[in-house]
Amino acid sequence: MSGILTVLQPGNSVVTDLGRFRGARYGLPVNGALDQFSARIANVLVGNADNSPLIEVTALDFRMRTDTDILISVTGSPLTFSVGGRPQQQWEPVAVRAGETVSVRGIHSGLRAYIAVHGAVEAPLLLGSCAPDTVIGFGLKLAEGSTLTALRSCAPFRQPYLDLPLFRFGLSTPAFGPDLTVDVTDGPDLAEFGDSAELLFAKPYTVSGRSNHIGLRLGGELPQRVTDTELLSRGVPVGAIEVPSRDELLVLHRGRGVTAGYPVLAVVTSSSLDTLAQARPGQHVTFRKSTIGEAAAKCRSTQRQIDQLRQAVTTVFASLGIGTTAHWWQHHASAAGF
Repeated sequence: MSGILTVLQPGNSVVTDLGRFRGARYGLPVNGALDQFSARIANVLVGNADNSPLIEVTALDFRMRTDTDILISVTGSPLTFSVGGRPQQQWEPVAVRAGETVSVRGIHSGLRAYIAVHGAVEAPLLLGSCAPDTVIGFGLKLAEGSTLTALRSCAPFRQPYLDLPLFRFGLSTPAFGPDLTVDVTDGPDLAEFGDSAELLFAKPYTVSGRSNHIGLRLGGELPQRVTDTELLSRGVPVGAIEVPSRDELLVLHRGRGVTAGYPVLAVVTSSSLDTLAQARPGQHVTFRKSTIGEAAAKCRSTQRQIDQLRQAVTTVFASLGIGTTAHWWQHHASAAGF
């Protein structure tokens, strides 16, 4: 049975997923949740496919009310999370009764939070993704009074006498602090900067208030090109660190265009892109050298953690009669006939 979620205080929130992976061939950015780890974990905790639509909240307070029993999780930046006025834990499944209000307030240390609902919420799709794209004006940005359809109701499961949450998965959560360390691998234009390339690692950079989902602008001492060869516009990856002819470093994030013409000094690893998704204006970012092998090993370790959590959630939910959803890539494989 489905239900309706009514947004009472939207703050700065959108409905998104992991991104538009087929978009690049059509000139569209991948977009999607900036903190991919937090978004995936939020969905896993409520038994959804990794790529299910969920709510991304940036910086400001958010409240919604449900007209049906639902199961939700809240991940991402540290914050104050309550249901019906009762304090709740992040990074755990939480039961919400019909008529109760979910409140996410006081986002701090980081910048973004993710709210997943068991069974997911309904959202329009473009090339198989609901990820907003501000360039073409696509996506579901929430406003006061907006309604979302929760596709599956879920009866509350709580200890009947002590009213304690039933779920404790012991997930290892990311560390949030005033200073961020970001791992990078060598970029394709490293040689263009000669010895000055080492300046990237010499001192911290400061996150500019002009940063957004397209890219982070960082103030600090910039490496300088030692050649004056003109660069043609070419494809650039998410995480590319560009050095424009200005006083800021530019780190391209998930909303970046698929081509650019600035030299790429380094590339942020996928794990550290999640760290940058939580960077607040004024925070200091220190870059650290990594290798492709080290980055791949960390990515595999993260995937093992997610797989272990998924197995635990599936086991517990099955014992309680709560359904779970296949991995998002299994849905794609099924649709393609694999």
